[in-house]
Amino acid sequence: MKILFVSLGCDKNLVDSEHMTGLLLKAGYEFTNDETEADIIIINSCCFINDAKEESIETIFEMAKYKEKGTCKALVLAGCLAQRYIDEIEEEIPEIDICIGTTAIDKVVESIEEFLKEKHHINTLENIDFLAGADAPRRMSGISSFAYLKIAEGCDKHCSYCIIPKVRGSYRSVPMEKLLAEAKELAQQGVKELVLVAQETSMYGKDLYGEKSLHKLLKELAKIPEIDWIRILYCYPEEIYDELIDTMAEEPKVCHYLDIPIQHGDDFILRRMGRQTSSGQLREIIGKLRKKIPDIILRTTFITGFPGETEEQHQNVLEFIDEMEFDRLGVFTYSPEENTPAATMDDQIDEEVKNRRRNEIMELQQEIVFEKMNRLVGKEFLAMIEGKISGENAYIGRTYMDTPGVDSNIFVITDAEIMTGDFVKVKVTGTYEYDLIGEPV
Repeated sequence: MKILFVSLGCDKNLVDSEHMTGLLLKAGYEFTNDETEADIIIINSCCFINDAKEESIETIFEMAKYKEKGTCKALVLAGCLAQRYIDEIEEEIPEIDICIGTTAIDKVVESIEEFLKEKHHINTLENIDFLAGADAPRRMSGISSFAYLKIAEGCDKHCSYCIIPKVRGSYRSVPMEKLLAEAKELAQQGVKELVLVAQETSMYGKDLYGEKSLHKLLKELAKIPEIDWIRILYCYPEEIYDELIDTMAEEPKVCHYLDIPIQHGDDFILRRMGRQTSSGQLREIIGKLRKKIPDIILRTTFITGFPGETEEQHQNVLEFIDEMEFDRLGVFTYSPEENTPAATMDDQIDEEVKNRRRNEIMELQQEIVFEKMNRLVGKEFLAMIEGKISGENAYIGRTYMDTPGVDSNIFVITDAEIMTGDFVKVKVTGTYEYDLIGEPV
């Protein structure tokens, strides 16, 4: 039987999708990209914010059409939307035959086989604090020289705007030996860069080993010969610790790059968000990172238009960003999520105001980034090649400064033949919007 798999949402969801496809492949299923010939369609959904929820629902209805005009015998909904709204889905979207919760991805094969045999709706849920997928085989979603390594699941922070703890459970780390086994398997498949992800990576190991152990994991991963780069995403600022900083500074394979979700720059709004740092503490943490790792690239995200945010507090954010000069920055307009404290707060902000404030932040950040990029002209960097531009003597690459699919690229101009996955030393010769242009040294 042929399966079409649609993975929505974040990189952590993608890892879950790859584990599910690994289990299905092991069970003898085949895969297709053609909706009209799929016997089974699986959607791994997201509901983090309203836009993600809408995309998931639209995808469900789009795929449901193939139960009538295609060969689809079973429509499967997995992931966050299935976990959060399982009762509503069963009642309001009868086209869905199987729901698989966030901690039940290991049951994907038996859920499908039970439905095909019994022909009745299947809801498969596990305890929300169960750690799923750690032992499952993994099928990469494409040929790539990088892969995400999900090192933990869930979150204990309970920020006032976030639904994640209710759909992903409490924080639980994947045992180190399982991560090392998975990383070695990925390396054997040609992966050269590991991108470490979790709801929060900086707390890795605290629940298993009694202390933060991300630095220990980094040292073990760095021993894998085929792995050249290790990149860390989603480190909560208050949990960044000295041994982690020292390991980043000393271990050559660990990229001098860190994603730190900050969310705001005004102390009142930070407290209202349930964040655990003040703007002063954030300055101290960022200062320490830049002092110990002078060439570190810092990425962050902000939320604008949070309930009660005044124009003065918005200006405080702009001043904070202008002072900190982040290398990479993304902005979300606040999205009220059901069953979160922030959704019931007074002084909700109009969408027009949210969008204006987002635009003002991004205009400021554009000035910062363009100025930083111009300083890179004439400098040399190691770049990983990700492909050739059709019909051009140019390749697309990334330096240590950029996360795949999120940040910028470097366009390498050369007549030489370079293979995807190769590392090339490149001199920056110019810029094009948010990207760099260079040539091999």
